Amino acid sequence: MLSFLSSLYSGVIFLAGEAAGQSSSGSSGDLWKSLYEDFINNFISEKRYLYLLKGLGITFQVTFFAALLGILLGIVVALIRSSYDKLKEEMRPGFAKGLLGFFNLLAKFYLTIIRGTPVVVQLMIAYFIIFAASNNKVLVAILAFGINSGAYVAEIIRSGIMSIDNGQFEAGRSLGFGYIRTMIHIIIPQAFKNVLPALANEFIVLIKETSVSGYVGLQDLTKGGDIIRSRTYSAFMPLIAVALIYLVIVIFFSRMVTLLERRLRNSDR
Repeated sequence: MLSFLSSLYSGVIFLAGEAAGQSSSGSSGDLWKSLYEDFINNFISEKRYLYLLKGLGITFQVTFFAALLGILLGIVVALIRSSYDKLKEEMRPGFAKGLLGFFNLLAKFYLTIIRGTPVVVQLMIAYFIIFAASNNKVLVAILAFGINSGAYVAEIIRSGIMSIDNGQFEAGRSLGFGYIRTMIHIIIPQAFKNVLPALANEFIVLIKETSVSGYVGLQDLTKGGDIIRSRTYSAFMPLIAVALIYLVIVIFFSRMVTLLERRLRNSDR
């Protein structure tokens, strides 16, 4: 972040200096020519724009599969945690209650570790220690970001499950459903509807978090811009281009979340 701000500041100073020089000479043509040449040098020459396109594809690939893994993992952890909270008073002491308590402790340990450490550290541990023998950087990134996202998704889904009134459980039992069937057919659909906007926002956060993939040498969008910077020795335009691409992506998905929330509100009426 500090590197980006310093580059942005240097770029602004450069453009301001160019503008001041041009105003004193009475000509603005050289400024636009300089910008045009900088654009050609950074993106057109040697087809350097392909670094950004390739990086964008990898960013979407990692984000999509990490989001799927995070949702699956989050559902499992949320069900374990919410089931223990709702059933611990009703269950009789025995193997089943002890097993559920054990899995609840594992889930709490997982949430504490993942939410208490930076995602970039988790990524580096996954690549350099746990999967050190693997050369598939994309797969390692998917696993690392998916496991990280799963911790936050789990708490989002658990909050949705716990927000459902206990009367819904009683309604399920009155229909002859057991606890599992009640969760599958009654509770989880309602919980997902309540937390869907929050899950969509988690997806947006995940897109931006993948920008640290370059720490393990994965050529994502941010790394693509950094490669261009290293080839042209010009930091301003490549980094601004990367920032604008992320901004457009986030604006697009934020708009989708807004439309989704509006549709959900309309369906409740």
